[in-house]
Amino acid sequence: MTCQGVGTMMMAELCERRDSFSVGLHPGLPALSADRQATGREKRMVIAVAMKRCPTVGVCGLDCGLCPRYYTKGPSRCPGCGGPDFPNKHPSCSFITCCVKKKGLEVCAECPDFPCPKFKSEKEYRQVKESSSYPPYKKVMPNLNSIKEHGIEWFVEQQRRRIRLLERMIKDFDDGRSKSYLCRSAAVLDLAALEGSLDVAVRRIKAEHVKPNDVKTKAKILRGILDELALREGKGAKSKA
Repeated sequence: MTCQGVGTMMMAELCERRDSFSVGLHPGLPALSADRQATGREKRMVIAVAMKRCPTVGVCGLDCGLCPRYYTKGPSRCPGCGGPDFPNKHPSCSFITCCVKKKGLEVCAECPDFPCPKFKSEKEYRQVKESSSYPPYKKVMPNLNSIKEHGIEWFVEQQRRRIRLLERMIKDFDDGRSKSYLCRSAAVLDLAALEGSLDVAVRRIKAEHVKPNDVKTKAKILRGILDELALREGKGAKSKA
């Protein structure tokens, strides 16, 4: 098993108990002999993987599994929160230090002190200017509140459905400039409505006899449908045609 994302993993593999892990036993990492202590980069990688079981869910509540950088190819790809090689690709994070390293938790919602002074208000998060490189901050508090109410397993299962939809949209509808838009749509739009919109897009493409390799036209059709959905939900993700 690797920490590449929830789309191809079973829930039990994602959020199994932390005490079943020991340093150096995670597949993909070199095994460490009993008489040798991990040091330097090797130690940082082991800590990142062993202490964070669900890299698609940010400690702070961000949807790392719905982030454009999670789907970037090459060395600039982000492995998700606490994923493989995370310490070498991401600046030091006070949330991870407090929640994961000090308290052994998966996300801040599991902490009895949540929400602590590290967090902004939900209104402030909604006002944060969105970036095409990161997930929407407006989902931070709703995500963490959902985890607090329903549990991490429930939340990851919902996120897994979104990730599968996003992977499908990127594969079939990304015309080279739609990835950030698709990631945002997958993060903020109602899940059932998002699934229905994708089905509508597929039917419209078939009805209009769009060629399979005409990604530009397919992307335009899907963006139009998602724009209408976002408008109805008051979550304007207006695309650039």
